[in-house]
Amino acid sequence: MAQSGGKKKVQPHIIEEWTGKIYTSLCITFLIVTIFSMVFFVASKGLSSFFVNGISFGEIFGGTQWKPDGEPALFGALPFIIGSFSTSILAALIAAPLGICAALFMVEIMPKYGKKYLQPVIELLAGIPSVVYGFVGLSVIVPFYRDIFPGQGLGIVAGATVLSIMILPTITSIATDALSALPPGLKEGSYALGATRWQTLYRTVLPTTMPALMTGVVLGMARAFGEALAVQMVIGNAPHIPTSLFESTSTLTSVITLSMGNTVMGSIQNNVLWTLALILMAMTFIFVFTVRWLERRAKR
Repeated sequence: MAQSGGKKKVQPHIIEEWTGKIYTSLCITFLIVTIFSMVFFVASKGLSSFFVNGISFGEIFGGTQWKPDGEPALFGALPFIIGSFSTSILAALIAAPLGICAALFMVEIMPKYGKKYLQPVIELLAGIPSVVYGFVGLSVIVPFYRDIFPGQGLGIVAGATVLSIMILPTITSIATDALSALPPGLKEGSYALGATRWQTLYRTVLPTTMPALMTGVVLGMARAFGEALAVQMVIGNAPHIPTSLFESTSTLTSVITLSMGNTVMGSIQNNVLWTLALILMAMTFIFVFTVRWLERRAKR
């Protein structure tokens, strides 16, 4: 009887364990199949422009003219690649100092008031829709640049300014976590050697947490690189390589969203747009691998 009672107690536990294993395995399998299916679909569509339509790699990656309706049709994507990289890098250069300084303020300088007032405001920025950022940029930032600098206000600087505000919560949150995880004995040792608070921050705290801080910057760049709507509203969408930061240009995401709905599935222009999407996916993988490398470096 005692053994029978023991079996009754063990059996529900075994059922729950196997139920959890099966459910977890199904979820992991679904995620893996979904990811590989997306990669296969985008890759098959994106490579069709090279292997089916006969477009050369040099024409897409090195061409400077985008005339899909011309005779002959030209599909130079270099202006869009340069536009995506320039806006993302400039946005990171603007947002990184602001985000890291905000994190230092919240963790090291005034942790009580910083986490109580500043952190909720920064986290609120992450919940604002992209179209709101784009509309504010079109209504405020573009006229501001138009009144001060030559040009119409539309261009790389306007797009980078909007993107820098959008990626600020990402950089700030990761920098805050990195600074909060720093061992307190490291700062105490610096103070014991006679260093001031500012010397401790820029000679001990920042160098130690730099890999984690760069992880936030790279994730912010990945967020900026894939943004479409907000940038599309303020960058001007001109398919040429700009000669000035205040000149209109376009990005990979902008040309895809503007043109994909006006093409026929399987046409040469549609396949080229899928090639641009494949470039975006490849850049996403590069950003992810960079983040993993920085994380491993931070653990050393």
